[in-house]
Amino acid sequence: MKIKITLIIFTLFCIIQAKAQEDPIKRDTLKEITITSNRITLPFSKTSRTITLITNEDIIKSAASNIADLLQNIAGIDIRRRGVDGMQSDLYIRGGNFDQTLVLIDGVKMDDVQTGHHNMNAIISLENIERIEIIKGPAARIYGQNAFTGAINIVTKSVVDNSLKLNAHYGSYENIKTGASISQKFSNGGLLASVGYQESDGYRFNTDFENVSAFFKANIDKFNLLSSFTQRKFGANGFYANPDYKDQYEETQTSLVSLGTKFRTESLIIKPRLYWRRNQDMYLFLRHNPPAYRNLHISNKFGAETNVVLNSDLGKTGVGLDVSRVFLVSNNLGNHNRTAITGFLEHRFEFLDNKLDITPGVAISYYSDFDSKAFPGLDAGYRFSDSFKLYGNIGYTYRVPTFTDLFYVGPTTLGNPDLEPESALSEEIGLKFRKEAFNIDIALFNRKSDDLIDWTKENEADKWETRNFSEVVTQGIETLIQYNFNIGQLNQVLNLGYTFIDDEIKDENIEFTRYSLNSIKHQITSGIDVKYSKTFSQNISYRYVERTDGTSYNVLDAKLLATLKTGLQLSLAANNIFNSEYTETNLVPMPKGNMMLGLVYRVF
Repeated sequence: MKIKITLIIFTLFCIIQAKAQEDPIKRDTLKEITITSNRITLPFSKTSRTITLITNEDIIKSAASNIADLLQNIAGIDIRRRGVDGMQSDLYIRGGNFDQTLVLIDGVKMDDVQTGHHNMNAIISLENIERIEIIKGPAARIYGQNAFTGAINIVTKSVVDNSLKLNAHYGSYENIKTGASISQKFSNGGLLASVGYQESDGYRFNTDFENVSAFFKANIDKFNLLSSFTQRKFGANGFYANPDYKDQYEETQTSLVSLGTKFRTESLIIKPRLYWRRNQDMYLFLRHNPPAYRNLHISNKFGAETNVVLNSDLGKTGVGLDVSRVFLVSNNLGNHNRTAITGFLEHRFEFLDNKLDITPGVAISYYSDFDSKAFPGLDAGYRFSDSFKLYGNIGYTYRVPTFTDLFYVGPTTLGNPDLEPESALSEEIGLKFRKEAFNIDIALFNRKSDDLIDWTKENEADKWETRNFSEVVTQGIETLIQYNFNIGQLNQVLNLGYTFIDDEIKDENIEFTRYSLNSIKHQITSGIDVKYSKTFSQNISYRYVERTDGTSYNVLDAKLLATLKTGLQLSLAANNIFNSEYTETNLVPMPKGNMMLGLVYRVF
């Protein structure tokens, strides 16, 4: 099967390449997009960090129907899904686990004090996303808690015109998805609002689901308001604990409200913001017998932050402060609260006619239930030419345990209130090569983690219990190659990525771990964007994953897209075309081949 898929991809590439012309390619290489996942905002071309961009154009062409599926095709990203359409998904970056990665929406932190399993709950629909900024390695330290291995910032769309869009999708497993969005532009700002609904019978017993979502964004004068709500109800056949437990069920509700503003002078930018995130999680061990075992957790996070950027003759200075208070009410974990204060300071120096940039910085975090901690770090880069840049990062990252790590009690799992925070020293060195037709990114990384937290047991029949490892060393390489070429006046794109990760656990006395020993060993991601005409285009994506335990799988997805002048857009997406049998987490089998037909209509 591996050979068959490789031959298909190679043949397609050869056919396209044979038709390609030698005309110069005129394509926006994204060099001047301002990266907002930096505390010091910089154009993409000037960053000295490992940052990957997924643009709105990439999203439209992709066969993915949700962010979880979209991120699967990014080198170094491991999305471990349970079910279809990203119903329950965990985000891993460079071998870290779901508690060690941070998700932000327009810069607002979406971490959950109960568990990192909820980090992806509030993910908004693809229709509302302008781009996704993925920052990996020690450069993410400036965000403090949860940005242990990296961070993902989802940048929502701005209002650029007046429009009304309707969408409807239908696919395998009676998967029905509908939605509507409207935007209105004013002389002093604009409004964007959308609603969505999705339901499915599920791809196997007790995997049915029903989702409701709403999104609202307003920019009036200097103020911006962001609000989102997501509700998910789904059968969780084998999703948690032992995969033989087929009658599990879960409901989650996640909401976000953020209000910010911006004060700007010629040399100074100040951006204060207030935010509130709420998450509710109800879990049933037996769906049709709720009293048998039921967990209900409600967490609220209230925060205020201010980010300041000062431009001077000495360079750019970034200063910020984030103060938050979280509350958890739970029938299993108990009632807990935590105050977190994170401050950061960094300054970017530029020398040698701006060819050399050096950015030292430090983040300092205080937690009411743990000690304060400082995370110093350094980013540096040297631009040999407009096309070639060498860069490196080094820094400390840190994570305090979640309340699930500390206090959970269940039939197969037991928390540990004596856990210590985990920390890591990370280094990476990379290069970026940019030409109109050819882009290459290569990064070598090393992470030494101390007191790493994981669920472990000595015997298979024992309960999973949390503990601190003495030391875990993670090393790897990450490569991304993009080639752009023309067929006539139509641009085509070929992407190829490879990731290798090696984990070495120094503590040899552990027989079973839930997360640390099953990270990605080898990962290949590839994609071909073919544009046949101004109306018709196609995307084919392929990924190969081999994990530390030796299991591996291949998955091929494709999408056909037709964009008509009438404002109508038609799509046909096919996932797992060759019916690969594989699991991503907890031995939950992933769906075999499935399809979805989509229609998006712009009324005005």
